[in-house]
Amino acid sequence: MEESLLPDSVPVVIAGGGPVGLSMAALLAEYGIASLTLEADAGYCDGSRAICMSRRSLEILGWFGADRPLMEKGLGWTAGRSYFRNDEVLRFDMPHDPTQRFDPMINIQQYYVEEYAHRAMRRHPGLAHLGWSCRVTAVEQEAEGVRVTYERDGKAHAVRAQWLVAADGGRSTVRDLLGLALQGMQYEGRYVIVDIEQASSRPTERLAWFDPPSNPGSTILMHRQPDNVWRIDYQISDDEDAAEAVKPENVLPRVQSHLDMIGETEPWKPIWISLYNAKCLTLGSYRHGRVLFIGDSGHLVPIFGVRGLNSGLDDAGNLAWKLAWVLRGQAPDALLDTFSVERVHATHQNLAYGAKSTEFMAPPTFAYELMRGAALRLALADPTVRSLINPRQSSPISYEGSALNLADGCSQDGTAAAPGQPGPELLLQDAAGRPRHLSEWFGRGFVVLALEASEPVRRTLATWVQASGTGDTPPLAVVDAGGAQAPWRIASEHLLQRYGATADRLILLRPDGYVMGRWPATDLEPLRSALFAFYGNLA
Repeated sequence: MEESLLPDSVPVVIAGGGPVGLSMAALLAEYGIASLTLEADAGYCDGSRAICMSRRSLEILGWFGADRPLMEKGLGWTAGRSYFRNDEVLRFDMPHDPTQRFDPMINIQQYYVEEYAHRAMRRHPGLAHLGWSCRVTAVEQEAEGVRVTYERDGKAHAVRAQWLVAADGGRSTVRDLLGLALQGMQYEGRYVIVDIEQASSRPTERLAWFDPPSNPGSTILMHRQPDNVWRIDYQISDDEDAAEAVKPENVLPRVQSHLDMIGETEPWKPIWISLYNAKCLTLGSYRHGRVLFIGDSGHLVPIFGVRGLNSGLDDAGNLAWKLAWVLRGQAPDALLDTFSVERVHATHQNLAYGAKSTEFMAPPTFAYELMRGAALRLALADPTVRSLINPRQSSPISYEGSALNLADGCSQDGTAAAPGQPGPELLLQDAAGRPRHLSEWFGRGFVVLALEASEPVRRTLATWVQASGTGDTPPLAVVDAGGAQAPWRIASEHLLQRYGATADRLILLRPDGYVMGRWPATDLEPLRSALFAFYGNLA
């Protein structure tokens, strides 16, 4: 439903109402921060865009209640297969166990993600405003904010905000208006992307064929999606004309040939055809004065390894809590510099992994093609070579060197839960044996994981929780677990495996679930000092 009257002043303007922009608006609304999202299109996207949502993205979507409908609609998966011609050369399984809250990956069309994020926004009608068919035309930075001009129904409108979040995609208008350009490289290899509707009983897996008999010389990827939709990507040769390659009369026979080869005989019809080539591009900084860049407006990552939309949602998850603390006046705006530093670092990691996957999926030179062919032939007989074919699916990035990381008081516990690492999931049980996941506490305030804490420490933490909840800031949460008197139980071997903890510990987790610091539970002062910077009212 479109809003007829949009505000002319708001704390945050979000340019772009795709999945990242809508998620950003929903996250801010959960923090009580008002925003106006301006989207140039008239509604949700159509066709084949991002389709694979990572476990980390599901956690972030859960912070504003969009995880449940996505899990109900989407198709979860944990494994994949790769074939060289007719022979299977790799079967991989992503890390997964019963203690995890979500599957490693869920396949779902991007427009469903947009719908569920928008639905979550609409729970906050006074905070999360959305204007469809609103095209940004000018951005002027001022001393205390930014003035955004946009066109709607042929008329110019203006809105003032303290901050502008650019989430307007790879062809970002905001980026162009600020005179900024993405830097990096673009690969020449091109893929036709086809969505077809066809009933199938195959399990949901990531499927890849190299040089299949159905399309000799090509590489083909297939992913099942909800609504009996197959997403099919196939590589075209360098000498094929792009305009000809996407014509139905050229696409449909190639798709039919492959369906025949793999034994999918149900009737089918095409519903989307487009062309893609991989790009490894980024801005050098995601903060430019009062303008902050998230998602494809700040970086373009190859689709191989599914780090595009997933990294954009991670941008939003990193930025939302920091922007909320700054807007409430409880943190200096220098906190937003850590958003840029951390997420630029993450992009460089994603680009490195994405480039490796792209060089295997679409070899950029004859030498790369020779090496890929050799690896595939060797993999037929030698299992030790098969790791070279692994597609390196998306995984959370660690923030080594972040200014928010505190001196490690428990370095002997290992690196799994060191400052800057994403907090490992824990499956807990209450006194009645009911399950609860640690990640359920993420997405609002800071979280203290108290392990084997003494009674005096537990009482102090309870006092801090009470004090932190007296203002507008999301309160501190304490997950008191592992001790005989603690309300939550954790299997000791599970705790050792995930956190390396062998004794009483205090672990401080940021609102986005990253470890900020860890100390022996006998030493409250480092924790008190860390929290005072964000909760000034703790005794």
